[in-house]
Amino acid sequence: MTALRAIDAVVNIWTPEALAGRPDRTAFYTGKMRVKPETFQGLSLKEMLARMDAAGIERAFLIAAKVGRLGHPACYHVDYRLVAEAVQAHPDRFHGLAGLDPTEGMRGVRELARAVTEYGFIGAHFYPHWFELPPDHAKWYPFYAKCVELDVPVQLQVGQSMVYDPSYPLRSVGRPIALDAVACDFPELRIIGIHVGIPWTDEMIAMAWKHANVFIGSDAHSPRYWPQSFVHYIRSYGQDKVIFGTDFPVLDFGRTMAEIDALNLPEPVRQKFLRTNALRVYKLDGAAS
Repeated sequence: MTALRAIDAVVNIWTPEALAGRPDRTAFYTGKMRVKPETFQGLSLKEMLARMDAAGIERAFLIAAKVGRLGHPACYHVDYRLVAEAVQAHPDRFHGLAGLDPTEGMRGVRELARAVTEYGFIGAHFYPHWFELPPDHAKWYPFYAKCVELDVPVQLQVGQSMVYDPSYPLRSVGRPIALDAVACDFPELRIIGIHVGIPWTDEMIAMAWKHANVFIGSDAHSPRYWPQSFVHYIRSYGQDKVIFGTDFPVLDFGRTMAEIDALNLPEPVRQKFLRTNALRVYKLDGAAS
């Protein structure tokens, strides 16, 4: 397989500083998600870059995630400044994504604008299920409008939720069909439905096929187990609509790249999937959308 500098569009910052404010989910990640214990304990930026280099990944989009409403012990927010500092330290390797919390209202909208205009973040990110508000709920709309105004994409989890903490059950409110109304109301908004959309992958494919500015993120589910309809979509009529991601540490960089190599994608398709689609959608390196 020819060398290619991949771009991972969905990566969690995993430094000890970022983990300090998170609840302990060791059992979930090392058990159900099979993350290696040594990875789960945290990585310095230098260690993360070494792993990216070994896997052939040039850049990572780091998420300053907002996971639920602050105040509940199961929830946490990653300080935008932690990601901004990582980007500042390695501007050729990292880009920042601003997590969204719909309960923050216009204060959150202003924080998003500041993250883009002052910190140089390139997009927004959110989890509908952590707030039990589907993507087409009115509380998300001010954030969508600001993303259009700032000309940045928004990525959001679609598909089922998981049980991270029995005290905080999460309903699966992120069915991909909910993106239909959003894309109709905000046709300029570039939307990436991440996590493949499982178990509603065909529904996610339908949304990406229907709407010019709806795309699919391939993260969080091992390529070895992707639905065949999704692999076919990447190979054929969806080759311009899917963006590579791992949701690291959920998926290991090296293992994921090896499993993608095993798919034997045609080289032009592989180039789009692993790199140029992200450059185009996020308007990096002068790429046009």
